[in-house]
Amino acid sequence: MTPEAIEKIEVELLLEALRRRFGYDFGHYAPDFLHRRVLDCLSQCRLTHISDIIPRVLHDRLFLEQLISKLTVTTTALFRDPAAYAALIKQVFPMLETYPFFNIWHAGCSTGEEVYSLAILLEEAGLYDRCRIYATDINNAALERAREGVYPSGHLEDFGNNYLQAGGRYQLCNWFHARYDLARFDPQLTRNVLFSNHNLATDGVFAETHLILCRNVLIYFDHTLQNRVLELFHESLDHGGFLILGAQETLRFSSVHDRFLPVNEKERLWRKRHRDPKA
Repeated sequence: MTPEAIEKIEVELLLEALRRRFGYDFGHYAPDFLHRRVLDCLSQCRLTHISDIIPRVLHDRLFLEQLISKLTVTTTALFRDPAAYAALIKQVFPMLETYPFFNIWHAGCSTGEEVYSLAILLEEAGLYDRCRIYATDINNAALERAREGVYPSGHLEDFGNNYLQAGGRYQLCNWFHARYDLARFDPQLTRNVLFSNHNLATDGVFAETHLILCRNVLIYFDHTLQNRVLELFHESLDHGGFLILGAQETLRFSSVHDRFLPVNEKERLWRKRHRDPKA
């Protein structure tokens, strides 16, 4: 048996241990992505074999949290893909204005930069006090960073440009205080945000929502898990609710493609049909 084949078995055993002991189900994540992440963890932990990770993760809670952080994606940025936010302002915010109160689910929120981006735009549009934002992720360390709202200040100039392209009305610096090499965003931006752990692979619907953002998450799932998550989003959305995905993600060829209407396919924005065509 080749070393590669042995490594594959070891990865499968590790994932089974995570599922049976802690309920983390990575069985439908993209295999190549998972393999790279596990090998990266192996190198950083200075262990010899992938199977050496299993006893560590079963008996060391801190190590478990570190592993989960390695196996999940935390790549994000303030006002990432600003045209997508501009589409929300133009094509979704006018509909949200018609509700006395609405819920937003930001699934896979990572370290929270995009949650703050959305909160800023809602605040500037006069809509923030009408909403609750559920910001969820599987990675507890990322959620803690999101709650703190403190980020390196090195790219703030680029983020400020993205903010203006997204439709920001003022200057991004109005929303944070910079000190040394860090920027702390106004805590008032999260007064209506609930950060919580939610596993898209195993957990269910927890609220009726009017807008769901899940950007650059589905690309790390296989087709089966993508469909599972999209079914979850469809169930969670109110009739006429909106879904926006990442730049490389689509509803085409999914199990829910005929239950949504395209609003802006270029920016990966869809709207749930008022009536299910299969009903």
